[in-house]
Formats: sequence, structure tokens, C-alpha cells
Amino acid sequence: MGGTTPAIRGGKVHRQDTRRRGAVVAALMLAMALAALDATIVSTAVPQIVGDLGGFSVFSWLFSGYLLAVTVTLPVYGKLSDTFGRKPVLMTGAVVFLLGSLLCAGAWNMAALIAFRIVQGLGGGALQGTVQTLAADLYPLAERPRIQSRLSTVWAVSAVAGPGLGGVLAAYADWRWIFLINLPIGAAALWLIVRHLHEPEREKPANGTHARVDWAGALAVFACGGVLLTALVQGGVAWPWLSAPSLTLFGTGLALAGVVVVVERRAAQPIIPGWVWRRRTIAAVNLALGALGLLMVAPSVFLPTYAQSVLGLAPVAAGFVLSVWTLSWPVSAALSQHVYRRIGFRDTALLGIGVAALVLCAFPFLPYPGSWWQPTLLMLLLGAALGLFQLPLIVGVQSTVGWSERGTTTASVLFCRQTGQTLGASLFGAVANGVLAARLGGAGDLDSVTRALDAGTAPEATRRAIADAVHAVYLGAAAAAALAFLVLLLVAPRRFPVREE
Repeated sequence: MGGTTPAIRGGKVHRQDTRRRGAVVAALMLAMALAALDATIVSTAVPQIVGDLGGFSVFSWLFSGYLLAVTVTLPVYGKLSDTFGRKPVLMTGAVVFLLGSLLCAGAWNMAALIAFRIVQGLGGGALQGTVQTLAADLYPLAERPRIQSRLSTVWAVSAVAGPGLGGVLAAYADWRWIFLINLPIGAAALWLIVRHLHEPEREKPANGTHARVDWAGALAVFACGGVLLTALVQGGVAWPWLSAPSLTLFGTGLALAGVVVVVERRAAQPIIPGWVWRRRTIAAVNLALGALGLLMVAPSVFLPTYAQSVLGLAPVAAGFVLSVWTLSWPVSAALSQHVYRRIGFRDTALLGIGVAALVLCAFPFLPYPGSWWQPTLLMLLLGAALGLFQLPLIVGVQSTVGWSERGTTTASVLFCRQTGQTLGASLFGAVANGVLAARLGGAGDLDSVTRALDAGTAPEATRRAIADAVHAVYLGAAAAAALAFLVLLLVAPRRFPVREE
């Protein structure tokens, strides 16, 4: 009997560890749901928010302010999680996000709501980066696709359910509930994290030095990223690209970039360490996922307009045409492990982005005006291709570093993807407006043209001009996919230098 007791005890400990890890995974999915829902639930309540608070001319900052705060804080939280552990960073981010949600629900005018959305974003950066890092901490390489596919599913469900939930709350309750609904979700996530997430003790440095935070570098990164992203978000929208405000912001941003380089070179433990760009694998993944963020703008921003203005679909049906890629993406991501275990991370990603480039190139060849199933089929294929592209890169790059570098590495690739999305929105917006102006023989922008089309005051030529503008955007997205392909082919090593666990 004595020989069986350890086995029984060991089995009991194993079951306890399995339950604890399951509870932590549930907490991560809830925390990710906070960030994922926020990206979609607010948009459908904008008419009610503007009708209550006013501020129509600046309501876009409800999204831009949040995005800026998330993006510029990602590197800071990544370094903090490597220095002090994931748990305190994740808990701090969740508390800040929930505080921002509560403040948003009590906003008295549009300026206050925008300011509180920025507070939400300051917490959202910690949620996005730390959840992805913990996913790699919890599972060995062979099992990481399981947790990553679950997180992808959270984004997919949120993309489908978010707009509907936001519309229901705004129509039958009050728009403030779209922020209050975060509180019980966040409270459940926090409770599970506090109770079940136990990080191992880390060895202290032999020389007795203490971990120091590069606050000067963090401030410089925050200021530089905020100024440059503001220039990209507002350029061509609030003011012309070559106007004084735009040139001033870009000039200030470049000067601050120089400050970041100087400060980070002198820092003992920099927020953005040089090895992030000196290592071929991390640098290649950063650039490739930056291109992914760029190309994602084409369908997510312009396809709904195409579906309504060119195909004549209702808003709900147009949303369905877009949402199908969120169905095929997580399925493809979950199955990608069977591919990269055979041919490697890089070649799997090359296969995915190569197919994505072909799908994007096919979009301009759709017949005019066409039928709803044609872009729907292309979006289904695009989601499958991008699932095969993104997940192997994230799992692969996380597997090339140890615990003490994983937070910084994960944050760097997410930062590049977010920056790519911001750049893509500005770049492709300029492309679409330029094509419209050329086709219609004068100045014009996509928003004003689609409003005229909805009101029935625009001729058929306008519908064709919108189709041409969206086609041009998709060709630009195909070029971004080709750029990602070349980066992986020429910069990334064929076999990622995976660390033994």
C-alpha cells in the first residue's frame, strides 16, 4: 500500500493543477472578451450616444482615443510583466479597464466620455498583451494552439455578438449599459485570477541588483507613439495631410523617436530593448504582423460600405458578409498545428499569407454589381488563410524566448499589428478618397458619397466609383500581403530557434 500512496497523491495534485489551469484559462478568456467586445459593441450605440451627449464632430475619438491608449501602452506592459510578473500587471490592467468602464457609464458630455475611453484603453493594453503572454506561459509548445484557438474564438464570437448586443442595449435599455456590462465580466475574471493564478518564484539576480523600471523610456515611448498615431489617425480627416497641424505632429513625433532611441540606449533595462529588432525571427514577425494589421483594414473598414452601397444589402446582411471571416479564422488557426509541425512555422505562415494575397487580388475581379455570396466566399477563404498565417507566427516567436523575455516579445508583435492597423486606416482611406475624386471628377470622400447614395440622390456612376475605390483598397491590401510574404521569405530563418522547455 505504501508504494501506491505517492501515485494517488500525485494524481490528486495533477487533477488540482488541471482544474487550476482551467480556471485561469477561463479568466483569460473573460479578460480577452472585455477587450474584444469593446472593439465592436460601442459602434452600434454611436447614434444614441451622440443624440444624448452631442459632439458629433469628434465622436470618432471614442475609437481613436481607445486605440491610441492600447497601442502605446503595449510595450510598457510587456516589459513590466517580464519584470514583476504577469499577475500584477493583468490585475492592474483589469482594474483600470473596469474603472474606465464605470467612468464612461457616468460621462456627462462627449469630452468626458472620450477621456474615460482613453482610461479604458490604458487598461486594455495590459489585457491584450498579458493575456497572450500568459497563454504561452501556461501551455508547452505542443499544446499552445489549443489556448490560442480559444482566444481566437473569443474574438470571433465578440465580432458577431458585439454589434447585436450593443444595438439591443442602446435600443431597449440605455447606451450606458454597454460599459456597465463590463463590470460583472471583469469582476469574474479578477476573482479567478486572484484565486487560481500562482506564478512560480523567480530566481533573484546573483549580483543582488533589483529590478528597475525605465520610467523615462516608458514616458518617451508613450509620448512618441501618441503623437505619431494621432498624426496618422487625424491626417486626411480632421486636416489635410500637408497642413500645418499634420506636419507639426509628424515633426514632433520624429523628434520624440530620436529621444526614445537616446533614452533606451542609456537605460539599464529599457522598455524596448535592442534585441527585439536585432534577432531575425522577432524582427521578421514584427514586420509581418505589421503588414497583417495593414491588410486587415481593407475588409473590416471598407467591405460593409461595399456590401451596402454596391450590392444593396441591408446593414445586418452586410455585417454577415464581413463576419464570416471570423468563423473560418479560429478554425484554421486551431488546425494550423498539423501543418507547422510538418513544415515549420515560417513555411506555414508563407502558405497562409500567399493564399491571402491571391484572395485579395481576386476581389477586384468580382462582377459588377455581383451577388452577396461572392464576397462572402472570398471572406471565408481569407479568414482561413490568415488563421494559417498569424497563429504559427505568434506561437513560434513566443517559443524562441524564455519567460523573462516573453512579455516584451509578445507586446512587440501586438504593437506592430496595432500600428499597422492605424497606418492602414489612414493609407487606404486616402486611396479610396483619391479614386472617388478621380472617378467622379472632383473632390469627394467615401463618407459623403455613401450618405448621398443612401439618400437616393446619387447616380449609378457613384455606385461604380465606390466599387472601384474598394477594389483599389483590396489591391493595396494584396500588396501588404505580398510585403509580409517577402519579409518572411528573406528575413525570417526557415526554422525558428525554438528553446527547449
